[in-house]
Amino acid sequence: MNQNPVATRETGETRRVQYGQPRASIDEASNEYLLELEMPGVTKEGLTVHVENNELVVVGERSPHDLPGEVIHREIRPQSYKRVFELDPAIDSSKISARLEHGVVRIALPKAAEGRPRRIEVTG
Repeated sequence: MNQNPVATRETGETRRVQYGQPRASIDEASNEYLLELEMPGVTKEGLTVHVENNELVVVGERSPHDLPGEVIHREIRPQSYKRVFELDPAIDSSKISARLEHGVVRIALPKAAEGRPRRIEVTG
């Protein structure tokens, strides 16, 4: 697990956050790459996806559910996930999109038009 200092939103105090590395898969289609990351328990509100310095940064924070009553046993803990991917210059970073469904983050990384293969018509 990676540790990074993070300022809390409420107080601005710095604390150390341990990040787990979510499992990832990357598939290629003719016009895009599809990146999938497993982040169980992360909600849309706890997910951040951004591009910075030609890197795609994905951070997810899972908070435990507060249930009424006394805790007798708890194995489910808060968890923070983070992955950073270097972007290929052939990716159009202005058109990246992301969605979260059943604990899986799916990020579409469209290929730039100039990076896509195209057929050249031969005459003669």
